[in-house]
Amino acid sequence: MYKQIFPLAICLFLATACNNAEKIEGTEVAKTDSLAHDAHAAAPAGTEIPAVPDIPANAKVYFKNLKDGSTVTSPFKVEMGVDDMALDTANGKIKPASGHHHILIGLDSIPAGTGIIKDSTHLHFGNAQSTAEVNLAPGKHKLTLQFADALHRSYGSKLTATVTIDVKK
Repeated sequence: MYKQIFPLAICLFLATACNNAEKIEGTEVAKTDSLAHDAHAAAPAGTEIPAVPDIPANAKVYFKNLKDGSTVTSPFKVEMGVDDMALDTANGKIKPASGHHHILIGLDSIPAGTGIIKDSTHLHFGNAQSTAEVNLAPGKHKLTLQFADALHRSYGSKLTATVTIDVKK
């Protein structure tokens, strides 16, 4: 019975995590991957969910164009980088050493294996994007770049980078 209920629970979790909220007061994101995120495959009933892939020893993610303490004017471009991992779509097909980016606004890294929800503070780039335009209200903002697998499960703190930026009018 557990083998029948567990995949259903995972499907319900993923369906709940895949909401389409794109805005909250003072925060807006452009060019995210609503279609890819909503369409990622869930495992059929009776199918075992694969483990989160291993992280290569030298793998890392980083902001290419933002440094801690940077001052930007909104909207601003974010360039996301990854080393020793393949940038791939969130298509539900787990591949070793691959994944896609997320930007967490005002948040720390998501624990390894945890599904990343989609809302105005969890921006998804499941079409294998490496750039994005982000619009934030003036003020200081913490941005955390988080890498995740094809099922939007976090690789944890090993594949994160965090900067604090100052957004000017």
